[in-house]
Amino acid sequence: MKASYTFSQCPIPVNTATTTDLILRFQEESKTSSRRPLNLCVVLDRSGSMSGKPLRFAIQAAQKLVDFLTPDDYFSLVIYDDQVETLLLPQLASDPAAIRSKIGKIRARGLTNLSGGWLQGCAHVQSNFSSDRLNRVILLTDGLANVGTTKPKTLVNTARDQAENGIITTTLGFGDNFNEDLLIDMADAAGGNFYYIQSPEDALDVFRIEMESLVSVVAQNLTVTLTPETGVRITDILNNYRRITEGDRFTVFLGDVYGGEGKPLAVGVSLPEYAKTGEQKLLSVTYQYQSVEESSKGGVIQQRREDLTVTLPVATPEDCPTDPDYRILERTSQLRMAKAKEEAVSLADKGDYKQASEKLREAIAALQQKVIETSFTVAEEIAQLEHYAETLTQQRFNPTVRKEMRDQSYQSLNRDRADLQLRGAAGSASSLEAISDPQDRVLLKCEKIGGKLRIRVISDGYNSDLNVQFPRSIRENGVTYVADKVELVPSGNYYRAVGKIRRLVKPGEEHAGSPTPSKPQNLKSAKVQGTINDLETTDTVGDGVLVQCLKDGKKLRVRVVSDGYDPDYNMRFPRSIREEGEMYVVDGVKEASGGNSYIALGKIRRFVQ
Repeated sequence: MKASYTFSQCPIPVNTATTTDLILRFQEESKTSSRRPLNLCVVLDRSGSMSGKPLRFAIQAAQKLVDFLTPDDYFSLVIYDDQVETLLLPQLASDPAAIRSKIGKIRARGLTNLSGGWLQGCAHVQSNFSSDRLNRVILLTDGLANVGTTKPKTLVNTARDQAENGIITTTLGFGDNFNEDLLIDMADAAGGNFYYIQSPEDALDVFRIEMESLVSVVAQNLTVTLTPETGVRITDILNNYRRITEGDRFTVFLGDVYGGEGKPLAVGVSLPEYAKTGEQKLLSVTYQYQSVEESSKGGVIQQRREDLTVTLPVATPEDCPTDPDYRILERTSQLRMAKAKEEAVSLADKGDYKQASEKLREAIAALQQKVIETSFTVAEEIAQLEHYAETLTQQRFNPTVRKEMRDQSYQSLNRDRADLQLRGAAGSASSLEAISDPQDRVLLKCEKIGGKLRIRVISDGYNSDLNVQFPRSIRENGVTYVADKVELVPSGNYYRAVGKIRRLVKPGEEHAGSPTPSKPQNLKSAKVQGTINDLETTDTVGDGVLVQCLKDGKKLRVRVVSDGYDPDYNMRFPRSIREEGEMYVVDGVKEASGGNSYIALGKIRRFVQ
């Protein structure tokens, strides 16, 4: 591994106290010929709420993960609902086809025993634990832990204990109903990563990113100690790494370093007045890590330590640049924006939407003042912040928005991959004027690419490879837009939509907006005739509620398995169609007047997988 550093202001003027941003970057020095073998367990939520499209894509993603394995890797698979089942005991991945076949047989059912499934996965990794391997658990869930250990603090503390024993956990949250705070805290405590899978289609992308990271680990347990010189003060560590402060000295724990990605450490530094020009010593940096080194006996893990002296030139004012290094300022500004999003989420959680919105608008003003809008990344960051600020102003702070903001903040503060930055942020095009004849205007298409909604020009005469800066609040996947015109920004690397924006529809569908389908109102208690074989079938839940028939002693009970309901409540449900293990979709559910039980409402369909 090698370390390098860059300042946002360099050189600095003599006889002037000032501040600057410093980025230390740690990355592989050369491509390694071998990687550490894996000891990996995938733990998949197959509870009822995963049924249909989410589970199908999760299965495909897990099957694709097998492509990254070699015969030297140990692999195991745990699935869980309210029960925990080991689908594949720990084994060398010498028969990928058999592993894929086993994964393909997973079916949804039941509630969410997250702790049971995860701890079983940890146990499988422990059974083949070796310091020569990367010992990992990948935990996927789409809901709240409602069976087994459910207290977040207990789960986080257990994740920390597992990490101290060398077992690292990465968490993946699927959809809108999981507890993102729990999964992020577990990942942080366990030394792993967190990912938000917003739609089923994102699952393949997220699994690919995690596996690319795992098979390219070039260093583990990177620890950096920063010791400033007299008069120099570290004002802030901008990344979200764990740290220890001892006087002026900072020890920062950066964790794994991945090939091709690197690990940045961004630091705000306050500098004293220097009385003379020339190179000045600012910080002493010591970094330690473990890496695989080639030897006559093959790969051997070595403990490495390196020392680095950070210096900065001091010059006369006329020899100092008037503008900072915008590449560094852009990156450190993104980190500060990420912290602003975290603060805004905290304020919104308390119901202070006005202050939360103002926090984001202050961040926008700071970004516009410091960084010239020459890059598409900066333009997107500003558009995202404006979108979220307006969303908070209108008090439309829903679970999707919260998860997007937390995910974006997490990825900016912890990772350095472009395909993980600024994901999500979907709006709606339904409020736009709809036209069927674009005339001589410009056509644009919104598509989801790598978890991000991107706008591209599809009219002739434009570069369809360039992104278009476009309002976030009206981006909707698959929609075609009509813009008065688009302009190429001065830097020439992206377009900007100009003038009025409309939505393109088929002739005869011109209207102001698309009505949002509403759930049936005034639903009556569900009634059926015949047996389960007479029911209409469906493979999607949609706006309905998923329920399952379970055996309780000698009786067949029906319980709700969709998230947001009490899993212990029985349900008033037609007896003639009850069959153990079967799942059903009902139009609605209401609590019985006496409490402690539910009533199925509307139509009942048999759920097939």
